[in-house]
Amino acid sequence: MKWLGADHRFMSRALQLAERGRYSAHPNPRVGCVLVRDDKILAEAWHEYTGGPHAEVNAINQANQPVAGATCYVTLEPCSHSGRTPPCVDSLIRAHIAKVIAAMPDPNPLVAGQGLSKLEQAGIATAVGLLESEARAINRGYIKRMTQQRPFVRCKLAMSLDGRTALENGQSKWITGPQARMDVQRLRAQSSAVMTGIGTLLADDPALDVRESALTDRQPLRVIIDPQLKFPTDAKMLNCAGRSLVFTANRDKAAQTVVSDAGAEVIMMESTEAGFLQAVLQYLAEVEECNEILLEGGAKLAGSMLTAGLIDELILYQAAILMGDNATGLFHLPALQTMDEKIELELIDTRHVGKDLRHTLKVKRKADTA
Repeated sequence: MKWLGADHRFMSRALQLAERGRYSAHPNPRVGCVLVRDDKILAEAWHEYTGGPHAEVNAINQANQPVAGATCYVTLEPCSHSGRTPPCVDSLIRAHIAKVIAAMPDPNPLVAGQGLSKLEQAGIATAVGLLESEARAINRGYIKRMTQQRPFVRCKLAMSLDGRTALENGQSKWITGPQARMDVQRLRAQSSAVMTGIGTLLADDPALDVRESALTDRQPLRVIIDPQLKFPTDAKMLNCAGRSLVFTANRDKAAQTVVSDAGAEVIMMESTEAGFLQAVLQYLAEVEECNEILLEGGAKLAGSMLTAGLIDELILYQAAILMGDNATGLFHLPALQTMDEKIELELIDTRHVGKDLRHTLKVKRKADTA
């Protein structure tokens, strides 16, 4: 389909609106909507919070005039099923919308084309695919959860210029400056869960919470990978708002009860190391509806996740300091025998954050380079 300049302009605005739900829409997708008639915007809205009206319904309700005959530009196919809210297609039909242009189809099997089909059956013209790649980028986690039953995993690490993350004695505060640490708060706020390993918890006792209330009033889940169940009952995170989930392979019911009584939720997993991590991600997607995970583990957990192909994106904060040969590296990885075994990354973005650099890299799969 040939899109007009006005189509691009209105969908671009809808995408900007969708971004406003970055910290609040979880576990729903981030969606923006613009209602247009005669090249004039009648109303615009976004999905603000789970349980609240979806973007299309918000836009219809906020219009100060009838929207009959309008074109609806929306970043995701309108839903056709009843979940926490009624179907959006019904509201669009009742409002006598003339045309719906969606950036992308909804990957949710409960929708997956049925929303557009129902609109067409009601006599509403539809089109899909305008600025689709941009729409997909906003909801990478939601798409992955719906299509692969796994969250999108983003691994955050702070390092020196020589690629070190902690001194030999474990000290790592602070490698980067306050601006980079504030940037991490934003990463946490947009994530469904923040994950770390028991080694990092024992060494640093992190709270793993969002401390900037201006970003969100929602605390992401705190996820601890703790196969042997060494979780300390006086962990700082237990005094923070929100839930702490401890994933373990330890069958000792008494040990599990001690941790549960301290305030954490213990979840038993039966699997090998790689299978254990895969099972954790599947649980977080299917049971907790997690779209995006922020991994803040040490070199061992980050290396295990990377080797198992479970990391999608790396966010590396790099400070202009040197920490020496004995300091800990970024990832604990198995020795490579040939260059064919190397893990390839694609540099997406590099920018200054305060005095530090932030590198965003995509982890390339074997299929990407075949």
